[in-house]
Amino acid sequence: MCSAPRERSVFLELLPWPERMQVARALRTETVGGLVLLVAAAVALVWANTPWSGSYEALRDVHFGISALGLDLSVEHWSADGLLALFFLVAGIELKRELVVGGLRTPAAAVLPVVAAVCGMVIPAAIYLLTVTVGGGSGGGWAVPMATDIAFALAVLAVLSSHLPTALRAFLLTLAVVDDLGAILVIAVFFSSGLNPAALAGACAGLVVFYLLQRFRVRGWWWYVPLGLAIWALTYNGGVHATVAGVAMGLILRCTRDQGAGEDASPGERAEHLLRPVSAGVAVPLFALFAAGVSVSVPVLAKVFTQPGLLGVVLGLVVGKSVGIFGGTYLAARFTRARLNPDLAWADVFAIAVLAGIGFTVSLLIGEVSFTDPTEVEHVKAAVLLGSLLAAGVAMLLVRRRNGVYRRLWKAENYDEDGGDAEGILGLRSPHGTAAAAEDDELREE
Repeated sequence: MCSAPRERSVFLELLPWPERMQVARALRTETVGGLVLLVAAAVALVWANTPWSGSYEALRDVHFGISALGLDLSVEHWSADGLLALFFLVAGIELKRELVVGGLRTPAAAVLPVVAAVCGMVIPAAIYLLTVTVGGGSGGGWAVPMATDIAFALAVLAVLSSHLPTALRAFLLTLAVVDDLGAILVIAVFFSSGLNPAALAGACAGLVVFYLLQRFRVRGWWWYVPLGLAIWALTYNGGVHATVAGVAMGLILRCTRDQGAGEDASPGERAEHLLRPVSAGVAVPLFALFAAGVSVSVPVLAKVFTQPGLLGVVLGLVVGKSVGIFGGTYLAARFTRARLNPDLAWADVFAIAVLAGIGFTVSLLIGEVSFTDPTEVEHVKAAVLLGSLLAAGVAMLLVRRRNGVYRRLWKAENYDEDGGDAEGILGLRSPHGTAAAAEDDELREE
């Protein structure tokens, strides 16, 4: 007797209501954080290209800290190594929640965004290396175009899309979190120098204690804040980028509620609720303020398009991300048990893939650790800014087009002659038509 064929899981299907609410809350916060990030980057660019640029550089290079602990850092390094650790702590919590209770809790659902994220890292790096090989440049910046900026990309998507399916936004969020985690692992493995085994052993011991506190349900910030700071300091002094400590602690935090203990929120939920506003509204914008201050001039822009390494960064973000993420998603859906939701079109996935080319925050971070020459760092930052701007511009056109398709579909499905269907307006009912059909109608109208 033949067994019945296993049903393929639906990729980007309509999410359960609690998860849709969770994604919506995250998007609202990231939208505000993304806008603040944009303002901070704009301020940095303007400030660095005015007659007062000297004051910007002087402020960026101010040192403070505790020298005896190896923590006498400049403002720029405090923002990159300290504040971004909070950003990656929140990212680690998001990924842990997705793996435990979210859309990645089953292998069939997890394989698509993970494969897409991996391909979205490998292809940009390959395009960069191909560009510098053909042009005769240096391959030192191969990792720069690998990352996606979560806050910036979600802000662009949220501002432009009023009718796109929530599942698409959840896919971008998950993809970006996995992508940034991969970028941090790349930094830890390939760009760590002068390792201090004793400090790293201390950091690992601290993570074990952190895990045991979670395992035995120990509560109280007075346990975790000093321990977290110690883990961060030991990681930094161990020669590994300190943001790795944030990711590690985020992945350790428990994201399921203990019903027996009467918990109304898990430690991960509480930590995310407290830290997300600080991460989105303070940590990332301050990093952008002290990292995006690049002197932009005609000679610098000319170098971006004539030097192989800089051109490789731009091509990696604009072309590599799009091809890698879309191609990886298509191949995973083609050769695994996952499939695309019939209510969606592949044009939706391509728009998200292009949007993921906004590298910004983490790409700037990788650019800083990839090069030692300050001039090279400034030129790489200019390439990242230009590539992210180009990717954002193309993505805005695609997202607006797809949003128009879904807006017409929403109107056709939810409005009746009496003035509308309240249930449909609230988004509680999935459409019966398909995005592809709506797109056909649009083409016929044109």
